[in-house]
Amino acid sequence: MNNSWNKVIYKLWSPVYDRIFNSGTFLNARKKIFMNIEFKGSEKVLFVGVGTGADIELISHLDLDITAIDFSPDMLGKAKKKFKNSHTSFLEMDAQKMNFNDHSFDYVVGSLILSVVPDADQCFQEMSRVLKPGGIMIIFDKFVPKNKKLSLSKKLFRPIIKVLGTDIGLSFENLFNRNNKDLQIEEDADVLLNGMYRKIIISKIG
Repeated sequence: MNNSWNKVIYKLWSPVYDRIFNSGTFLNARKKIFMNIEFKGSEKVLFVGVGTGADIELISHLDLDITAIDFSPDMLGKAKKKFKNSHTSFLEMDAQKMNFNDHSFDYVVGSLILSVVPDADQCFQEMSRVLKPGGIMIIFDKFVPKNKKLSLSKKLFRPIIKVLGTDIGLSFENLFNRNNKDLQIEEDADVLLNGMYRKIIISKIG
């Protein structure tokens, strides 16, 4: 996966993305991500890899200070159309190199982004960097299930699926252990496909 190829892939995905990932079981999984999360109007929220804006639709967003970034102009265009009457700021930006100051946001939401970017470590580090001390990171993504190894079939299909714009072999445990300075896991829950898709809540304690 690389940024140039991802732009091509998500240009192709953009017309059908909502029909697949914002309906049925995926929609139910997305709804679980924001359960027990109470955003306040005074807080700044960043959506990293906002895509078509599917996650923003699931929260009371009208009074929030929301910034939403995505590397795909086609996906971002879909989101802008949905929220053309809102105050959400939509920016085309690389999640691996964000143009924000350190400690800029109270919440950072990363939904199906760590498994998509070419360098998950760099993306995770950036998400942590822009999060305020005391802030919350909300992650919804697909990872190798905890305490399990990637099956042989997934190992074989992993390179093919990467061509389609995503990685099915990312270990969150390894990712977190490499980048956990000042971070603490508050919740780690299975939300879909027997632990492949997880909701992970992380607080910044530094």
